Amino acid sequence: MIPEINYWAVLVATLSTMLVGTVWYTPKVFGNAWMRLAKVDPTGKSAVGPILVTVIVSFISAWVLAGASWIAFEFYGGSFLLGTLLTGVILWAGFTASRFITHDAFEGRPAALTIINIAHEFVTVVVMAVIIGVWPPAIG
Repeated sequence: MIPEINYWAVLVATLSTMLVGTVWYTPKVFGNAWMRLAKVDPTGKSAVGPILVTVIVSFISAWVLAGASWIAFEFYGGSFLLGTLLTGVILWAGFTASRFITHDAFEGRPAALTIINIAHEFVTVVVMAVIIGVWPPAIG
């Protein structure tokens, strides 16, 4: 079985990650705390490279979420939106949060930094899941 994917939803979900990140890491939200904890110099290098990488990996994440959600929907049935939200949260907990926690623990990063980053990823995945979930491929 090849999952059916709505690529328009994937593209919008990809763009949503940029919006969430822009708001999340704004200095007045978590940006100042994140820069201090991560020891990031805001006057340093150009952000163009990291932004391009973010767009690419965000597309991959949205595509994988859409495919996994379709597979879960085909297997369990029910609401595509709820299934996509549940799939997103499970993938976030099982891969994103757990890997961040592991790497940050070994690298000795502050727990507050880990929390800021995994919470950002949680919000990002939930927003992507809502977009993909309300805009499923043609279910027939």
